[in-house]
Amino acid sequence: MNNRDVLIGLHELEGVGWKTIDLVVTKFPELWVLPTLSGSDLRAAGLRGAVAEQIAAKLTPSFIEEKLQLYNKHGVQLVTRMDAEFPAILNEIAGPPWVLYAKGRIALLKEHLLGMVGTRTPTLYGKKIAEEWASALSRAGLGIVSGLARGIDSRAHAGALQGPSSTVAVLGCAINQIYPRENALLYRRIEEEGVIISEYPIGCGMHPGMFPQRNRIIAGLSLGVTVVEAAEDSGSLITVEHALDASRDVFAIPGPIHSRQSGGVHKLLKDGAKLVTQVEEIVEEYKHLLGKADFSMIGKANPVLSLTPDELEIYRIVSEEPVSIDTLIEATQFTFGHLHGVLLSLVLKKAIKQLPGSSYIRA
Repeated sequence: MNNRDVLIGLHELEGVGWKTIDLVVTKFPELWVLPTLSGSDLRAAGLRGAVAEQIAAKLTPSFIEEKLQLYNKHGVQLVTRMDAEFPAILNEIAGPPWVLYAKGRIALLKEHLLGMVGTRTPTLYGKKIAEEWASALSRAGLGIVSGLARGIDSRAHAGALQGPSSTVAVLGCAINQIYPRENALLYRRIEEEGVIISEYPIGCGMHPGMFPQRNRIIAGLSLGVTVVEAAEDSGSLITVEHALDASRDVFAIPGPIHSRQSGGVHKLLKDGAKLVTQVEEIVEEYKHLLGKADFSMIGKANPVLSLTPDELEIYRIVSEEPVSIDTLIEATQFTFGHLHGVLLSLVLKKAIKQLPGSSYIRA
């Protein structure tokens, strides 16, 4: 066993958290010795009794090998703080993850990235801004980091996939869990064209505290964080707090003054966030890293990709006049879940657009 494998095994143990690993690494820089130590050895080093016994009893070569095989079977890449692939920028935050579980192009983690966050219930304005700006930033050389949540996150990922810099999705659950379920198609696209990461191992149960915790990784991977729409009590503002703690830039896109979804954004502006009304204003901050940016395609939709039979059926029904989701269910006899997946695919392909009230028109 080498140090890296033992670190992974340690990370997999139930009840062993970030602080315990930090203590173990401090006390035993040569982690490979851990499987040879007894509980009393570990207690003498300062570990709590129950944790010491857990490590002594379960951190065996066979346990570690079993875990490594599990991730290999699931096509999950493991990136530890001991690896060259681990993004150095992430070491600048408080409590950087010891292990990242990843699917996709892990090289993106070391590219120039910008966080984009906001409300889970955006207005049409917020959806449009998030997708168009993420697309433009991706073409300019900035990959987009977000949390694969409903709303602004989803639109930011979808927009970033339209450019070469792509996107990084940071999950608040285990790498093999798709949450929310309606983002399954988007998850698969990011897995193929971007990268999905989590600090939570397979088998880790989901609880609400995991989602705010992952926000420090979104901020840590990013040169700066852009807030599109957020109410004053929005959870996305936790990402801003982490960004400020890590000395990252914070950009805020203003919205209508009476819009609740923009209340948190406007407060950020009062508190000193950078006001941005054009994509170029963000790119200008990083032009020394990015070189010459091309904005010639901003606002232009991508050509419609080849459509599946189900997508084509929906596309023929949708026209220049809004069509409701109830009308589409009646016309196609699709289940709601299947129809939602087909509609999301058409939106991602820029074939149709979603309007308020769950209606759709051709793009």
